Amino acid sequence: MELGSRESFAEMGTLGVEEEFFIVDAEGRPASGIDDLVYGEEPPAPLAGRLDHELFEFTIETQTPLIERPGDARDAVLSVREALVEHAERHGYRIAAAGLHPAAKWRELDHAQKPRYRAQLDRIQYPQHRNTTAGLHVHVGVDDADKAVWIANELRWYLPPLLALSVNSPYWGGFDAGLASARAKIFEGLPNTGMPTAFADFEAYRRFERRMVETGSINDRGELWYDVRPHTGHGTVEVRTPDGQSDPDVVLAFVEYVHALVLDLSERYDDGEPGVDLRRELLDENKWRAMRYGRDADFIARDGEGTVGLERIVERECDRLGLGGIREVLDRESGAARQRRLRETEGMDALCESIVL
Repeated sequence: MELGSRESFAEMGTLGVEEEFFIVDAEGRPASGIDDLVYGEEPPAPLAGRLDHELFEFTIETQTPLIERPGDARDAVLSVREALVEHAERHGYRIAAAGLHPAAKWRELDHAQKPRYRAQLDRIQYPQHRNTTAGLHVHVGVDDADKAVWIANELRWYLPPLLALSVNSPYWGGFDAGLASARAKIFEGLPNTGMPTAFADFEAYRRFERRMVETGSINDRGELWYDVRPHTGHGTVEVRTPDGQSDPDVVLAFVEYVHALVLDLSERYDDGEPGVDLRRELLDENKWRAMRYGRDADFIARDGEGTVGLERIVERECDRLGLGGIREVLDRESGAARQRRLRETEGMDALCESIVL
């Protein structure tokens, strides 16, 4: 049974970025391409050993190499994306990105045959059969295991505003779901997803992780798919909240913000700051507001009293952490709004084309 250890948490501030994409055809529609792109010829250097697929044969995942310096994140993300696009083009495919592919109809798409996914389909059934979601995952290295758990606890309040900034999946199975992020709601249909509870320390989290594997609730620790988790193998805190994005500048703004948040929380932990005790139900409410209303959401404040709008949160966070990226994202049209505008004014073909890298 592969479980991580306290010793994994050794470096502070390193980065890793995982992006999930869609393999599409010349018209931007879903195409079963993992046999060629993942199991065919060896992919180019930036992707070697860092390219895998998800549940469906039209979903693919990339990982950057370990990023030692935050300033190298842009080159790492762009080089991986460029290599993936070139790799796909050589095989007659294109690559698209969003939280959900707006034209994908899960009943018409093939599942991957990888034993891990066949076991998940057998265990989870309908919720996993329809899981055509694609997200962005950001890993930040933390140099102490108990600190990593504390940071993950504290990050939970910040995740719904991050989701609201990232909303990019209003269409599900070809129709408007009425949500800004239908991906987030669909993914929550799986077990062990959504907003996690708080853990007292690393030992409490490791006991939980071990118990879930030993009781057959999950096959491996990777199936704890919460919005944030201490990654006991990589020695990171992993944020799994945002919708997938076609624009790398938006991805990099989220990477910058998550990295700054983790470093800030690390300092607060080192200073002995007590954690915020906010009921998980209130955090769930904030996440619901984000997935339903996106940029228009108001959130229950971190102290549990009153509400605060997304614009105010972004202004405060940028001033507090010395950031600019998420303010620029807020000033732009949201992915969900853009998708709806394109679908209404130009049709589904134009919408599918708009999310191609």
